[in-house]
Amino acid sequence: MSPAQPLGAPLPGLGALPAQAASPAPDGQARPLSVYVHVPYCRVRCGYCDFNTYTNLAMGQGASAKDFVTTLAGELELSRSAMEAAGLPARQASTVFLGGGTPTMLPAGDLVDILGLVRQCFSLADDAEVTTEANPDSIDEAGLAQLAKGGFTRVSFGMQSAVPHVLEVLERTHEPARVPRVVEWARRAGLETSLDLIYGSPGESMDDWRRSLEAAIEIGPDHISAYALVIEEGTRMWGQVARGELPMPEDDDEAAKYEMADAALGRAGYEWYEISNWSLPGRRCRHNRAYWQDWDWWGAGPGAHSHLGDVRLWNTKHPVAWAGQIRAGALPVAGHEVIDARSRELERVMLGIRLREGIALAGLGQAGAAEADGAAVSSEGSHRTPGRTPRRLVPVVGRLVADGLLEGEAALHGRAVLTLRGRLMADTVTRALVGD
Repeated sequence: MSPAQPLGAPLPGLGALPAQAASPAPDGQARPLSVYVHVPYCRVRCGYCDFNTYTNLAMGQGASAKDFVTTLAGELELSRSAMEAAGLPARQASTVFLGGGTPTMLPAGDLVDILGLVRQCFSLADDAEVTTEANPDSIDEAGLAQLAKGGFTRVSFGMQSAVPHVLEVLERTHEPARVPRVVEWARRAGLETSLDLIYGSPGESMDDWRRSLEAAIEIGPDHISAYALVIEEGTRMWGQVARGELPMPEDDDEAAKYEMADAALGRAGYEWYEISNWSLPGRRCRHNRAYWQDWDWWGAGPGAHSHLGDVRLWNTKHPVAWAGQIRAGALPVAGHEVIDARSRELERVMLGIRLREGIALAGLGQAGAAEADGAAVSSEGSHRTPGRTPRRLVPVVGRLVADGLLEGEAALHGRAVLTLRGRLMADTVTRALVGD
């Protein structure tokens, strides 16, 4: 293999992928493949949003909304050629996810055409999960029926809140009453449904958040995601906070709201399977899990990221520049890195620990791999049955269990599984387990 490229190095030529993109999983098998397509258009750019989105749908030069499918077709053709040249095994896409932006700013027929392009480039597994994000006011019943007929299986609606003054702070454009209506339309079309919620918005009380949870549960989607608001530097909301117009979200408030969400959703029959995601039994989002389970994924569209073996790539962000590279016959990758073994292990632990099943402790980390004959730990950190936990991690895991961050019973069986408190401190757990 060639040496790792510097962080952010462009790909050579018109887009030659490093050999490390074909690195297999630890068991020597090819990883499953997911596909993400970034559609960057929005009607309004919300004040908290730091995603790669644009409200100008007529940028021209192949970057306008009306040209998006044609330009994307060129990118996917280049992608297929680059993967074949790098010796990546041919794999069907197990999941496809259209995100943004607001994909449903494009006509439903365009989204179906995008799925057709993905099918041509990668082919789809017979049971592929195919999701698009949508705003409640950016799709109608006919459009949802067209998506279902065209091969989509899920739709994720950006509900965010059921409280008008919270939606106003977030600069969301839909009316709360619209959400149950679009979910019902999606159900009629045969689509699984998910609702995205945000907690911790400036001015949101505990009663406001309870009201949003109760409204989402009453609607009864298959899946609910709940994310703490993070106000990123450079966003319009960041400026409002800096000027004293809005308060900064408080960690304790967001922690209490997370605990409220977990309790309410659990009572309603939703199972948490990833820190920010709950579903009815059998309705977990497979695409979400692909990220946490170390699958490969290919990202297409302006600013999309890809994860292939030991290689991480990110596309050119601005749609005009993105389209220009494709028009010139170049894969529109702005930069890439080849990660080393330690970074790979940190990434694996950081992502895997978020899942309900947690991660195996045996062989954890390079040092731990050489000590796989260590002992498991009890909740007090004492040695128990051999062959589970690396010796160096016995006291670490014991402390994490004693602090209420890891489940003691799971630790006895050689797995690191977060408690409710541990979910709120997942970064702390990760650093402890990898020795940073």
